[in-house]
Amino acid sequence: MPIERALISVYDKTGVVDFARELAALGVEIISTGGTAKLLRDAGISVRDVSDLTGWPEMLGGRVKTLHPKVHGGILFQRGKADDRRQVAEHSIVPIDLIVVNLYPFSATAAKLDVTPEELIENIDIGGPAMIRSAAKNFQSVGVVTDPADYGTILADLRSRRELSLATRLDLARKAYAGTARYDGEIATELERLAANGSVSIHPRERLPARLHIDLERRQSMRYGENPHQSAALYIPAGRPASGLAGAKQLQGKELSYNNLADLDSAWSLVSEFKRPAVAIIKHNNPCGAAEQSSLSEAYRKALASDPVSAFGGVMAFNRSIDAATAEEVVKLFVECIVAPGFAPEALTKFAAKRNLRLLVMPNDLPPAELELKRISGGVLVQDPDRQELDEASLTVPTERPPTDEEKRALLFAWKIAKHVKSNAIVFAREGETVGIGAGQMSRVDSVKIAVMKAAVAGLSLAGSVFASDAFFPFPDSLEEAAKVGATAVIQPGGSVNDKEVIAAANKLGLAMLCTGVRHFRH
Repeated sequence: MPIERALISVYDKTGVVDFARELAALGVEIISTGGTAKLLRDAGISVRDVSDLTGWPEMLGGRVKTLHPKVHGGILFQRGKADDRRQVAEHSIVPIDLIVVNLYPFSATAAKLDVTPEELIENIDIGGPAMIRSAAKNFQSVGVVTDPADYGTILADLRSRRELSLATRLDLARKAYAGTARYDGEIATELERLAANGSVSIHPRERLPARLHIDLERRQSMRYGENPHQSAALYIPAGRPASGLAGAKQLQGKELSYNNLADLDSAWSLVSEFKRPAVAIIKHNNPCGAAEQSSLSEAYRKALASDPVSAFGGVMAFNRSIDAATAEEVVKLFVECIVAPGFAPEALTKFAAKRNLRLLVMPNDLPPAELELKRISGGVLVQDPDRQELDEASLTVPTERPPTDEEKRALLFAWKIAKHVKSNAIVFAREGETVGIGAGQMSRVDSVKIAVMKAAVAGLSLAGSVFASDAFFPFPDSLEEAAKVGATAVIQPGGSVNDKEVIAAANKLGLAMLCTGVRHFRH
């Protein structure tokens, strides 16, 4: 089935002139509409207007151009069926073998701050999706091209054989239907912003829409999931470049695993909290050490000192490009993965000796704030990400003694870390460094005891330290355990029915307390 006739109608005109010129050179007749037809003619390419094919002009402000039996008949008729051939001959329908169509930029229009209902509605493409779906349905006879990135592949096929292979047409059809599904999902979501009270008006989009349309494409298969008997893959939002950790470039090391990526994401989220050089060491999705210091190498040493036993085989994130001095310290430890904004050439040389160590460079572009999803039996839980920043002006001091300036700096540091520790979370810290972390216990006082134990194993004294709790204290027992080892101040949300009893205990123990009014559960 050689390609003899192509209909080209595109909003994104990237590369379309060169593509059409090559098609014409191969003897393909080109049919086009509106702005695309003018662009091709101005480039010296012979073009037949769709209105000439159909016998009808474009009308209704361009809403009706290609919605015609001579267009869709030419696309949809099955070349191998005698009855189809008889009918298209009877009605003077000519076959259209290649559809090159992309759509009005609905999502870009919807994202405009001052978009009007009229703009939103007029940027809903009708003729384009109709042609795409017709061509994709009839992929056994017709090719459909919706992405300028595919022009080169199409031309290579046509140069070698004057036709597209069935496998190519099927791949293009899959891509086309995925694109129209995403497009329709975007429209369905955005139309929730419209209200009809005598006239149509537009409102700000809801963060959690009534219908949530998510289109993901597989970027990378994993060897397995959390365990070897589980299949796994990394998916990214379809239709846009990979960003964030999903777009990180791997420089060396073994293939990344499901668990590696989960831990790397936790590590990167934590170090992104800090402006000064910071390091986070993650094990099983919990920080075992974190620090913020004047230099990256010092931050690494402090983070490692918090729990050097657990750091073995961990995952690390650095919020600065890794220099040679830091790399020289890191190579002394067995590490699974490291993510950073960059690596100095001397650092790469040092890491090269550890061939299995995975090194990832984070892209500069930050992904948009995305909803968090968690699967449950029969449904999906959806929430905003926890990006609540602490407003220092809203902090309250319910105890008789306020924290000193040094204690306050340490408390604010500990609070940032506690946000990234699995509940129930307790973090002992000094200014810019963790000295004991207790995570994921069913009882908060047990998290305190584990943090104390971790500090003892690491040989760290907790005398003069401070501690943070991700949620309120239901009883004074946690404060009593912390005071036993010399902690002097605490930061917590407050809000327990036993707040008075807890505050009275703090006063009795000589603890200063800050209350944030914000909880940071992490399940």
